[in-house]
Amino acid sequence: MAEQDDEKQGDEGQENEEQVDVNTSDKLALALDVDDLVAAIRIGRQLGDYFSVAKIGLELYSAAGPEAIGAISDLGYDIFLDLKLHDIPTTVGKASRVLGALGVKYLTFHAHGGVDMLAAGVQGFSEGAYNAGLEQPNSLAITVLTSDGDAPSHIMPKRVMLAAEAGCTGIVCSASDLSEAYHYAPRLLRIVPGIRMLGDRVDDQAQAASPEDAITGGADLLVIGRTVTAAKDPIAAAQKIHESVEAAS
Repeated sequence: MAEQDDEKQGDEGQENEEQVDVNTSDKLALALDVDDLVAAIRIGRQLGDYFSVAKIGLELYSAAGPEAIGAISDLGYDIFLDLKLHDIPTTVGKASRVLGALGVKYLTFHAHGGVDMLAAGVQGFSEGAYNAGLEQPNSLAITVLTSDGDAPSHIMPKRVMLAAEAGCTGIVCSASDLSEAYHYAPRLLRIVPGIRMLGDRVDDQAQAASPEDAITGGADLLVIGRTVTAAKDPIAAAQKIHESVEAAS
């Protein structure tokens, strides 16, 4: 009888594991856009089965600093630090070196800063990780903010080419820019924020897109925030995201 119970429990555990596709989780980053580390940890624990990457943005980093990186990393997430660094090359390079040593896997720089600034950030970030004995991380250039619906059409391709020239491994762009970005720099990772399910409020996202549109357009990683974290049932919302991504894949 005990053996049967053990087998039943094992089968149930296997079924639970199969409910969430690991490969799909690797395509999703959970945006922890809160100003309280305790709240971020609670959200991270609740949704850990659905996301492999956690995005720490300016809000959470301002509230908790580097402590947020360690705390969220301890939950099993790869860290996407979205600070959009933009300063003189020396300052960006030194700051990036520190962040690389902390185990950040993805770090954003604003491409508006130019090729020298981006290159300094890439070098510093890589050196920090290398000196700490960590895998080489990903330097991401922000092309155009998804809240900016009035950006001139020539800005995005110019910044994609700057990112490639500077040695960045990826870019952050809207879903509508995926095809054009691939044309100019096919080797770069393409990360898409502003993801919304049909019927969701777009809030301040002038260039929101569905998970299906982003994945079929060639996105490598989707950044998911309010469409899950502000949902009445975050787990059900995360499951819908998974189903959409799996269908599109």
